[in-house]
Amino acid sequence: MTGNSARKMNGADIIVDFLVKQKVPYLFGLCGHGNVGFLDAAFKAQNRIRTISVHHEQTAGHMADAYYKVRHEPVATFTSCGPGSANLVVALAAAMMDSSAFFAITGNVPTQQFNRGPFQETGRYFQGDFPSVIRPYVKRSWQPTRVDMMPLAVKQAWDTMLSGRPGPVNLDVPLNVFVEEDEVTTLEPTSRVVNGAPGNPAALSAALDMLLAAERPVIIAGQGVILAEAAPELAGFAELMRIPVVTSPNGKGSISDRHELAFGAIGRNGNYAANDATKHADVILALGFSFDDRATSAWLEGYTLAIPPSRLVQIDIDPTEIGRNYPAEIGILGDAKASLAWLGEAARTRIAGVARDSTAAWLGRLNHGRAVWRDYQGVLAQSDQVPLRPERLMQALSRALPENAIIASDVGVHHNWIIQLFDTLRPRHLIHSWGFAAMGFATSGILGAKLAAPDQPCVAVVGDGSFLMTPHALLTAVEHDIPVVWVVWNNNGYCSIRDIQLGMFGGREHATNFLSERDQTLFSADFALMARSMGVMSHRVERADQVEDAIKTAIAANRPYLVEVPVDRDIRPIGTGSWDLPPLTPPEPNFLKALAARGMSL
Repeated sequence: MTGNSARKMNGADIIVDFLVKQKVPYLFGLCGHGNVGFLDAAFKAQNRIRTISVHHEQTAGHMADAYYKVRHEPVATFTSCGPGSANLVVALAAAMMDSSAFFAITGNVPTQQFNRGPFQETGRYFQGDFPSVIRPYVKRSWQPTRVDMMPLAVKQAWDTMLSGRPGPVNLDVPLNVFVEEDEVTTLEPTSRVVNGAPGNPAALSAALDMLLAAERPVIIAGQGVILAEAAPELAGFAELMRIPVVTSPNGKGSISDRHELAFGAIGRNGNYAANDATKHADVILALGFSFDDRATSAWLEGYTLAIPPSRLVQIDIDPTEIGRNYPAEIGILGDAKASLAWLGEAARTRIAGVARDSTAAWLGRLNHGRAVWRDYQGVLAQSDQVPLRPERLMQALSRALPENAIIASDVGVHHNWIIQLFDTLRPRHLIHSWGFAAMGFATSGILGAKLAAPDQPCVAVVGDGSFLMTPHALLTAVEHDIPVVWVVWNNNGYCSIRDIQLGMFGGREHATNFLSERDQTLFSADFALMARSMGVMSHRVERADQVEDAIKTAIAANRPYLVEVPVDRDIRPIGTGSWDLPPLTPPEPNFLKALAARGMSL
C-alpha cells in the first residue's frame, strides 16, 4: 500500500480527504450530535464534495443506492448515532440485496462514554454496538476507535465495497474519533479492481458445445449482466448463436425489450413468451441470475423452470449462487462480460460464417407467443375509463417518456405492471428495489438517479402507499433544486397485499384498504395538494387522455413535479407464472383462460 508523508489530521478530515481523492461527488445524509465532527470536515471541503441534506436517513440511503444503480460509481452517506443510523437500515438492506454499493458513515457515541449508557448508545450487552444492528445488511462494518486506525479502515472499507460482488459497507465512527487529531499517514486509493476474469476455458468450451447442440436453448440474463456492463456482449452472442434471451425482472434492460431475440421477463409477473421459453428449453445459459422466488415462480416445477430435464449452465461472479437453487450441469465462476466475450469469440471460430438455423422453429414458436401477448395487452391499453386501467397508464408512460429517460419503480402492485409491460431499452433504463423490495425506494431514490444523470429525465412511478413512506423527499428535491418527476399511481390502498388476502383467504380483506372509519369510504391524501404545499408543481389527472400530456409537461418543466393518476384498483396483472407462500395454495396462471374469454388462442 502506498501512502503520503505523516501529518496531523482528525478522523473526519481523513475520511473526507479519502472520498475526495476517490472523486466522490456527493455526501447524502442528516445531521445529529454524533456526526457534527464529520459535518465540520464536510464544511471545509464543500468546494470539493457537495452535501445533500435530507429529512430522513432512509432517503439518503435510497438516493445512494439509486446513484450507484445509474452510474456504477458509489457515493457516501452520513448519519448520527441511535435512531439516525437505525433509520438507514432499510436502505442498506435494499442495496445489499441488489448488489448496489454505497459507503455508509455512521456516527457513534464517544469512546470515553462506552459502557456508561450515554444518550443514543446502541447495545446493552456490548459497547457502541451499532455494527451488530446492520451486520446482515452490509458486506462488512469497520469501527475505528482511534484516529490512527482510520486510514486503514477507510481504505479497506472502500476496496471491500467494490471488489467481487458489490455492496454497501459501513464505517462506524465514535464522535471523538471524528474530532481528535493524530499524526497519520494517509493511504492512496487503490485503482478500482475490475472484476473482469472469464470463467474456466474448458468449462466455457463445454457450455458452448451444449448450446450449439441444443434445439431449444435460451439465455436468462440476470442483474449480473447489468453490473458487469455486458449488454453489448450479450446481444452479440445471442445474435451470432440465434438464441432467444429472457431476463430476470432485476435484469430488465440487459437487452432491449424491442430486440428481435428478446422475449421479456420471467417469473410470477413475467410475460407469456418468456415463461414459455424457460420452462420448455432444453439448455439454459443463466448469467448473473440468482434464481430467486419471484423470478422463478417460487421454484414450482413447470411454471417458469423445469431443471431437470432442462440442462443448466450457470455463470456467476459469486460462487455461493452457483447451484444454490437449481443443479447446474456446468457451473462457471466468472465475470459475465468477460465470459460472454470468450464465448462469442469461440462461437465465431466454431460457426465460421455458417448461418445458424437450428433454432428457427423454436424462435418461431416464441415469436408467436410474444405477438399474441402484445395483441391481448394492446386492446386493454386503449381504454379511456377513469380510474384508469393500468395498461392505459403503462402505454402513456411508454409514449410520454423520452428514450433517454430513467424510470424508477417503487414497490407495490404498480411494480408488477411495470415488469410485465414497460419496454426497457437499455441497462439502467429501469431501476427498482428488487430483493428487499423497500417501499419508498423510488420516491427517494429518484433524486439520487437525477444527480447521477443530470442530463437525463428521471421519473419515479410510485404507488400511493409507497409514496407515503418517504414523501419528505419532495422537500429535499426543492431545497437542492433536483428536477425530478413523480407519477403517483393512486389506487387507495396496499393493493398487492389486498389481492393476496382476497385470493387466498376467502375474499376477506383487513388493514390494506385506505378507508375512512367514519363512513367506510375509500380515502387517501390529495397528493397534488401535498406536493404544492412543499413547493412542488403538480397536476391531478381527471381523464385518460390527459396522462401523456401531463407527464410530458412535468418533464419539460425541469422542476420537481408530481402527477397524480387515479388507477382502477380492481384490475390485476394477468398471470403467466405463479408464486408460492407455503402453506397457502399458489395461484394458477390465468392468461390462457383470459385469451379464451376474449375469443383468442395461441
